[in-house]
Amino acid sequence: MRVSTPYNGPHGAVMLDPEHTRFALWAPDARAVSLELGDSQALAMQAHADGWFVVQTHCPAGTRYCFMIDGQTRVPDPASRAQEHDVHGPSLVVDPGAYPWQHRQWRGRPWHQAVIYELHVGVMGGYLAVQEALPALVELGVTAIELMPLADFPGERNWGYDGVLPYAPEASYGTPEQLKALIDAAHGLGLAVILDVVYNHFGPDGNYLHCYAKSFFRDDLHTPWGAAIDFRRRPVRDFFIDNALMWLLEYRFDGLRLDAVHAIDDPDFLIELAQRVRQALPAERQVWLNLENELNQASLLQQGFDAQWNDDGHNALHVLLTGETDAYYADFAEQPTLQLARCLSQGFAFQGHANRHGEARGEASGHLPPSAFVLFLQNHDQIGNRAFGERLNQLAPTQALHAATVLLLLSPMIPLLFMGDEVAAQEPFLFFTSHHDALADAVREGRRNEFAAFRAFADADQRQRIPDPNAPSTFQASRPQPQSKQAAATRALYRGLLRIRHRQLVPRLPGAQALQAQVLAEGALCAHWQLGDGSLLRIDLNLSPHRVDLLPEATEQLWFEYPPHTLEHWREGWLPAFSALVQLIAKTTPSAPDGERL
Repeated sequence: MRVSTPYNGPHGAVMLDPEHTRFALWAPDARAVSLELGDSQALAMQAHADGWFVVQTHCPAGTRYCFMIDGQTRVPDPASRAQEHDVHGPSLVVDPGAYPWQHRQWRGRPWHQAVIYELHVGVMGGYLAVQEALPALVELGVTAIELMPLADFPGERNWGYDGVLPYAPEASYGTPEQLKALIDAAHGLGLAVILDVVYNHFGPDGNYLHCYAKSFFRDDLHTPWGAAIDFRRRPVRDFFIDNALMWLLEYRFDGLRLDAVHAIDDPDFLIELAQRVRQALPAERQVWLNLENELNQASLLQQGFDAQWNDDGHNALHVLLTGETDAYYADFAEQPTLQLARCLSQGFAFQGHANRHGEARGEASGHLPPSAFVLFLQNHDQIGNRAFGERLNQLAPTQALHAATVLLLLSPMIPLLFMGDEVAAQEPFLFFTSHHDALADAVREGRRNEFAAFRAFADADQRQRIPDPNAPSTFQASRPQPQSKQAAATRALYRGLLRIRHRQLVPRLPGAQALQAQVLAEGALCAHWQLGDGSLLRIDLNLSPHRVDLLPEATEQLWFEYPPHTLEHWREGWLPAFSALVQLIAKTTPSAPDGERL
């Protein structure tokens, strides 16, 4: 029998002092729940109103525990802070205040300073290996690393989007203390750390919520991953909002990237999450909230969120660089240059425009600053969702890719790199998991069937060549390898461009706004921005294999040209193939000499 006393505390195990812990489980479908501590006898949990079960007992950090539902089903804590082994085993009590932070004075960095480097902790070798790589990223010019999801998933190999225990950092990467040490070391080097979080679904293996909390999900709404999460319910909302606060407050992450929020059919939840994050953090903390959102809901970017990943900008650039128009690239097949120009001048390419299915997509975004959009040439999706995980340096002409890199790193949008971009990495980034038996078969076949819309894989026999996600060799093939001969030149390009960005562009970014972007020819455009100090920034870009004639313009101060002598041709009224020119009409004296060339 439930008692009427409400419970309003957080989910999971919360240490009250070094020797006592309170355990809480929302299990509205359970008649009785007991807590099993280590090898000791089970403790009955008190039933509270609204489906909560709570008990407080003597229990220090490091204790193993699990919940027994109705005397029949033993489950881990859905809010487990750490697992003893994998997601099906016992949870561990964690003391969130045990780690001795060395850089408590760190307050983060302003958003306009962000140069983001997305990485997968597993393929880099775990938390300690990532920590060892930080000084090289700082030397490159990166100001923030973004970790792909860490929520504990089944097995040891996974992208992270199959996580089932959102509060527990993946154990195969290291301990919670090692994750905190990574973040602490990053802060000591001036690096912000962003975490990719998945609040739109749980993975297919290890999620026990259906056993005791069916109302965590909706029967009337489904996502590509199954029943939608029911954010209308307060315990469900708090489960995810408290998770966000845990990462930001206890682990001192500097920001979150919310995965695929278009699969969350409740914008009010997103707005509340942003509000509660902003309210909970000290005013001096610089914390970034970013979205992935196919719906292009520009309105959310004025309600607590700093920016959105600009898939439109990527897709237009990808079509121009590779000529590929299969599947979702078909939306950019006819006018990629015009769509890229719209992205540079207004944010999104789709602002209510009809997509290839005839459906309106997106909201007007021209009123937003350029910093509201995260631009990238590659990310985990755009490489890993290819059948063989090829990178752009294997798909596009080198000069064209370098010209696009100039746009990426010297436009006022926020640039994002994917690990290996800066050294023209040759190894693929494949889709990998470590599922078994029937689930492994389903994932393998599902992965291969995803490519039926691509001409190269229209035939089922052709799809059999796609690597098995569950094979250890698929994971191993994605791990960084010794750098190629091309690596040094590519790294020099990135380093030089980022040096210019930090010295010249970043100080002028606050208050920047896009002006216009003019299509010069297919594959070529000229874009203008007004920077915060009144300076005018201009980028001429030609991603086509042909020279392009320009309209007469006044000579302006040169920031960067690629390749050399592009400015000379520009002054003659044309732009060579695969080239980029960045210029400035400065209202203040620049801190770098006129004319930087690499």
